[in-house]
Order: sequence, then C-alpha cells, then structure tokens
Amino acid sequence: MNPTNNNNSKIKLLTIKEAAQLVNGLTEYRIRQLCLSGQLPCFKAGKKYLINETTLIKLVESILQ
Repeated sequence: MNPTNNNNSKIKLLTIKEAAQLVNGLTEYRIRQLCLSGQLPCFKAGKKYLINETTLIKLVESILQ
C-alpha cells in the first residue's frame, strides 16, 4: 500500500499544536474538542492526536462557506 494522496505527495500529519498554529483563530483546545467529538477526523498515536492537514483545511473551508 502506498501512503500517498492523489497528487503523489506525502500525506502531512499534524499534531494538535501544529494544527492550531496553521489556522488562525483555532486554539489547541478547540481542535482537541473537534477531534474528540468526531467532527475532525484524526487518530491517536500514543498520547498524540494526529490530523491530516488536507482534512483540516477542507473542514475550515467548509465552515467558511
């Protein structure tokens, strides 16, 4: 299985902290709540939640529309 997205580049996974830094206006707390509620798909690796950067951007774009 090749873990790449449609344009053959690597999938970028973000921690909650990195996701909060990427999107102005979203705090680490709010991103964590989105993960826990299932509104933001993510998975847990050890103690960290990992979020697909593309999924986060699509979620933010859908909220802004």
